[in-house]
Amino acid sequence: MKKLSFLLIVSIMGLFGCKPKQEAARLGPSPHVDWSRNATIYEVNIRQYTPEGTFKAFQQELPRLKKMGVEILWLMPINPLGQKNRKGSLGSYYSVADYLAVNPEYGTKQDLIDLVKKVHEHGMKVIIDWVANHTSWDNPLITKHSEWYKKDSTGKIIAPVADWSDVAALDYSQPELREYMTDALAYWIKEADIDGYRCDVAGMLPVDFWNKAVPEIRKIKPIFMLAEEEQPKMHDTAFDATYSWYLHRALNDIAAGKKPATVIDSIYSVEVKEYPKDAYRMRFTTNHDENSWNGTEFERLGEGARTFAVFCFTFPGIPLIYSGQESAMNRRLRFFDKDTIPWGNYPLESFYTTLTSLKTRNSLLDAGDAGGEFIKVPTSCDKSVYAFIRKTKDNRMFVVLNLSGRDQTAKLSGTEFPGQYEEAFTGTAQTFRNNDKITLKAWEYRVYSGK
Repeated sequence: MKKLSFLLIVSIMGLFGCKPKQEAARLGPSPHVDWSRNATIYEVNIRQYTPEGTFKAFQQELPRLKKMGVEILWLMPINPLGQKNRKGSLGSYYSVADYLAVNPEYGTKQDLIDLVKKVHEHGMKVIIDWVANHTSWDNPLITKHSEWYKKDSTGKIIAPVADWSDVAALDYSQPELREYMTDALAYWIKEADIDGYRCDVAGMLPVDFWNKAVPEIRKIKPIFMLAEEEQPKMHDTAFDATYSWYLHRALNDIAAGKKPATVIDSIYSVEVKEYPKDAYRMRFTTNHDENSWNGTEFERLGEGARTFAVFCFTFPGIPLIYSGQESAMNRRLRFFDKDTIPWGNYPLESFYTTLTSLKTRNSLLDAGDAGGEFIKVPTSCDKSVYAFIRKTKDNRMFVVLNLSGRDQTAKLSGTEFPGQYEEAFTGTAQTFRNNDKITLKAWEYRVYSGK
């Protein structure tokens, strides 16, 4: 859903405020699925992906995405959308009129099943966007079970947030609603063989709902769960991955010259302290919300867009690519109307292929505690040049990023980075010694692999 500053502030306060210490280890009944460890998530906006905006049309893109190295396809909501109080000509993707049906604009239920089957044949996985917090105003549940909805003092059903006037808020104090929603989550795993969910505004629901529902649906098959939320408690039982909104906004501030690169360290130190060691934190430069409401990655990050993408793929976490990034899309897609992605000739496809290949070939970039140790490398230009090592027993990766719009010459210090490397994008051999200097052009990035 479109982000609201109030919700973000609450989330950030929850992350950095005083609260009981989180458990040191993941409490869930099952481990992360193996295929998620070195995966790249790719968000698919079916409505805008092709002129047709259908599952069948998107299916033709699977060989290209497989070649690009994508592992997990996240389909934005696949359900029918409400008509009542609709915004725009097509409505919000997140105004669900029927949890157990498919949006006819995208195709049929069988089209979805066929798509998932083809995705699996290509060796990829599918998660679908799930909107459990609210429904459209004409969802049949609103008349069949009005007691499942939140109401004001007069007994009138309300929206979850004033700005979200096209949806009605569900009330999870109702046990029958919890049972219904758990069954609905199980339905698509059983019917379409999907591999998990991305859960919209997951923190607006009681965490105990997720902690009970997710273990139930995991009995059907091992799945991957992504929460649109930034709270450590989401990892206690239910979720594999959460959004790193706070770091994302810090990257925007670095690009705008509002904050130094060193802000990354302070944010990451909090993550290490507060989050379970094996929690996946999703790193991204854009997504459907950011693109439509806060600006394209080029509006926010300028010429540093690729540099920050390199950061997201090499920093501890699991990376996200949004539809159109491989084509350097510099357009805000309309949220409530048809607005096909201008694909062009995929100018950044090779760039993202290199990044996904780095992940799949280097276990030190695995998500969670399976990944290599993160070691910051001090530089003489710490406010602009950000450098770090990812390290396992057998391999090292040395990443140096100029997070500024000016050329920089920085002295590198420490004992972890010296050695022989090959740069991932150019194939250039490089030997580093303590106190060596490195010169980087504005927004230049280097990723060195070595032993």
